[in-house]
Amino acid sequence: MNGIIHGAPTATEITLKRGPAGLGFNIVGGADQQCVLNDTGIYVAKIKENGAAALDGRLQEGDKILEINGHKLENLSHSDAVDLFRTAGEDVRLLVLKGMAPMISPSKPRPDNESSAFAIGVGFVLATAVIAAYVCIRFRHSMWKR
Repeated sequence: MNGIIHGAPTATEITLKRGPAGLGFNIVGGADQQCVLNDTGIYVAKIKENGAAALDGRLQEGDKILEINGHKLENLSHSDAVDLFRTAGEDVRLLVLKGMAPMISPSKPRPDNESSAFAIGVGFVLATAVIAAYVCIRFRHSMWKR
């Protein structure tokens, strides 16, 4: 994905049969680990080569998983969502929102608003450190003159 959303997102039902290596994909997100700003949803982070999802071909990185076997994932913690996937059985029915925003992952750049927020945070920490060092040096200098 290149960061551009093409068309409106559409919900798709996908049924996967659990293979020897599970369902064959990793997830990110959750109420406690948001990967998209102001969104507690669960997203597909990585499709594992030769896994059930890759062999099926319909699930894509960046898809938002709305439900697993009828259980809604919105506002669940990441670990609660993982537990649902682990206990979902052999045939797993997913309701997936296709055409969502790009994922935040180590291999992809962060959205501009998060990069600037990070830069502002780093700038604030650096400015605080410089001021603290200046005050410390001035204090020591004034003590030395006595």
